[in-house]
Order: sequence, then structure tokens, then C-alpha cells
Amino acid sequence: MSNKQIRFDSLCVKEYKDNRSTTPHQLPIYATSSFNFEDMEEGIDIFTGKKIGHAYGRYGNPTIDTVSQKLADMEAFGTGLDAFGFLTSSGMSAISTVLISLLKNGDAILTQNDLYGGTTEMLLKVIANSGIKSTFADLTDLDAVESILQQNRTIKMLYFETPANPTMRCIDIKAMVRLAKKYGVTTCVDSTFCTPVIQQPLSLGVDFVIHSTTKYLNGHGNSIAGVIIGHKQELKKQIWTTLKLLGTTCNPWDAWLINNGMKTLSIRMERHSHNAMAVAEYLDTHPKIVRVNYNGLPNHPYHEVAKSQMKTFGGMLSFEIDGDLPQVLSILNKLTFCTKAPTLGDVDTLVLHPATSSHLNVDRSIREASGITDGLVRLSVGIENSQDIIDDLSQALA
Repeated sequence: MSNKQIRFDSLCVKEYKDNRSTTPHQLPIYATSSFNFEDMEEGIDIFTGKKIGHAYGRYGNPTIDTVSQKLADMEAFGTGLDAFGFLTSSGMSAISTVLISLLKNGDAILTQNDLYGGTTEMLLKVIANSGIKSTFADLTDLDAVESILQQNRTIKMLYFETPANPTMRCIDIKAMVRLAKKYGVTTCVDSTFCTPVIQQPLSLGVDFVIHSTTKYLNGHGNSIAGVIIGHKQELKKQIWTTLKLLGTTCNPWDAWLINNGMKTLSIRMERHSHNAMAVAEYLDTHPKIVRVNYNGLPNHPYHEVAKSQMKTFGGMLSFEIDGDLPQVLSILNKLTFCTKAPTLGDVDTLVLHPATSSHLNVDRSIREASGITDGLVRLSVGIENSQDIIDDLSQALA
């Protein structure tokens, strides 16, 4: 029936034909939960995989799919790899979706001691309930890593962050890939701190790359999402099936915000890196600072590893204040320019105290052994004038 044949109250309800005549300059937000079929046969073809098309928002959406593929192309840029990407509801859901997709009861994960606190908690409190065990080790000790892989053949995944959050420890990606391939283990890297502008793990042989797009990829602190990027096409459907059935899919609004943020990613990362170096050099000479964790400093123990796999050194650093917990918190409370917030990667400078926030639920002995002491402060250096950041740190430390 045409719109002229139906009654007025039905006309109110019905969608009108999309009258787009020319291509929009900006990616549209497809705010729809489902998609119409031309006929029942088209629906059958899409659901059976005979035809590629959108059916239901949890399975895919043009806005989400466009941004996912752009992220995959950025990670694979210059490698010749045919990469794919899946946007998820958060960085944590990206990690959990990959683990549940690729591992089963009886499998094990080998990872590092100084992971982001939320990831450690998820491995021990959620993933472990599926019968998937986690082994924590110093992944910078290659002999120890190989020994563990030799002795425990249930390890099916090598999962790591580089640089690590918040210690900034760098894992040698090429070395991890070499050992993983030797023992038939999948590699998955959280590269949130770097983005593809600074580091491309796929180019170094990694199987999967994870990002919390909430951070630098979006860059403006107004969306929460994550992304899974891989290049092994035989595993693509496996990831997608888990994604759609768990319901960890991203939404089109957050995908659109990520797309908007990515347009300035390259110049933002350049400024973040420049400012972080200036702040790190200032802190490195301050009498109240015990140590500065920034891979750009030539005296940093992981400087050479970072230099071999990162184009610049990024905007993240951490530093340890000489003082007890009340003294440290008192100093942080004196900051007026830097923002105290439990996130990173925004355009403004953000301060976090890991021991009382991101790593609060990690056993004290474990976090302190990894250098996450009561005196450690994480700084996400923004793109403001670097001297304003330094001035604020100076007055607080004074």
C-alpha cells in the first residue's frame, strides 16, 4: 500500500523513504535496532550467510562496522595484512570477548604481573570461573617465559600490555611472538597507550590487538568502547559469534564519537608525546621524586625496547613520590590545573593514584612487587601548554 492509501494514524507510525540524494560528508549515525528486508528471501540469505547485509543491531550496524574497519586498517597500515575489527561496548569487553572466543575449559593464559588492575581482576574473578587459568610472570625475562611455556602446555594464549599500566614496563613484542609461535600459542596485545600512530603490533607478528577506544583513539573523554583487531580470517567468525551472543557490541553513537576523535589522532599523539617528555624530564630531576617511569628517558630500563617498537614514547608516565600515603594524597590534592580522574588519553592532563583506584583490589604484595606502591602516581599528559602542567606539579610538590 502507498502512503496515500493508508489512514492518518498509520501514516504517523510508518517510516518514510530515506531521501538522501548525495553522499554525506560525515559518517551518519545509524540509530536503528534492526534493518528491513526487501523480501523474506533476503532475510533468509542474510541469516544463513549467503548474502552480506545488516539484520539486527547486535549483529552489526553501518556506523559501527565503518569505524571498526577504519581502526583495523590503521593497525594494519603498511603491513599488507587484511585485518578486521570489531567494536565492543568497552575495553574490558574487548578483552573478555577475545578470551572467551579463543579459549576453553582447561586452557591457560600466560600474562604479566603488572597488568591493568581491572584486567587482573577479570582474569581471577570472572575468566577463572570458565575453567581458564592464568599464570602471571615477568615477561621481560625471556628464559623464564620459555621455561613456563615448555612446562605448561595448557597455555594457549600469551596476553600482555606494552607499555604496561601503570608501570610503563615495555614487553619485547618480537620476542614474545617468536616464543608464542614456537609453542603454538596465540598472542594478544593491549596497545591502548600507544594507538596505531605509535605502535603496530600486527606488523611485529601479533595475532590480536586490543584497544580501549575510550582513551586516546577517541581522545575527548565522551565515549566508552573497545576494539578487537585481528588478521587471521579463520578466526573472524569465531570472534563475531561470541560478540553477538554475549551482546558485547558497541553502539552507533559511541562509534560515531570515536570516528570524530580519530580525525585528530595523529597530531594529538605527537603533542601528547612532546609534552610527556618535557614533564618526565622535569620530574626526573625533582628531589621529591624517587623515580620516573617514562620510556622516552634514556636512563629508563626499557628505553631501548620501547625505541625498537614505538615511533615515539607516548603521553603516559608514572612517578613515585618520596612519602607515605597521606603525604602523597595531600600533594595530589594540591593540584589545580591537572584533573583528578580515573581515566587516561583525554586532551587534558589527568592524574590517578593506582593504589587507591585502578589497583585497589589487587593484592598489596602483588602490586608492590610490580612497583605499584602507595607513592606511585599515574599521569596522562594532555595537549595543553606543557609549562602549565609543570607549574602545577611544581607548586603541589613544593
